[in-house]
Amino acid sequence: MESLRNYYRMKKKEIENRLTEFENNKDYFYEMCFCILTPQSSAKSAWDSILKLKKADFKNKNINPELYIRNVRFYMNKSGYLRELKKNYDFILKNIKQIEYPKQLREFLVKNVKGHGYKEVSHFMRNIGYKNLSILDRHILKNLKKYKVIDEIPKSLTAKKYCEIEDKFLEFSKKINIPMDHLDLLFWSRETGEIFK
Repeated sequence: MESLRNYYRMKKKEIENRLTEFENNKDYFYEMCFCILTPQSSAKSAWDSILKLKKADFKNKNINPELYIRNVRFYMNKSGYLRELKKNYDFILKNIKQIEYPKQLREFLVKNVKGHGYKEVSHFMRNIGYKNLSILDRHILKNLKKYKVIDEIPKSLTAKKYCEIEDKFLEFSKKINIPMDHLDLLFWSRETGEIFK
């Protein structure tokens, strides 16, 4: 545990800067697109695709997103999800602005954004400044097992299981006095060597 605290002291400023960037991020559309592209693909590959979509102005122009996201896995399915998001974006944005409680908003987005499960919605919400929602990807789950927060990495995550692990993660973060949002980026940094998105 002491090595984790030492690593946190070393990375704390960088993590705080990144979280401040997230709080100031108002590019909800492309952030949501990014989180649609991340499942079973690297965050870097997904972000490279987003930069191409932005350059082509996918949000405002009638273009085929499939042509720009071929470096991510299941790009044909994800292309359909991106089109669906674009079609429903005004309705989704209205609810993002109106729904007051983070967990209520997460439930809404899981139900209304195709290609978004709990992990992807939590990722999106973290990247626009929401706090205390865990992104239970393989890096995080591996570390939660390492620190005995969970006994094993689940083969699949139901909504109930996701929330149970999230509660344990939050409890662990309080116990070691490192905010969960910081721990998320800290674990990610330890596994990948950088603090990204």
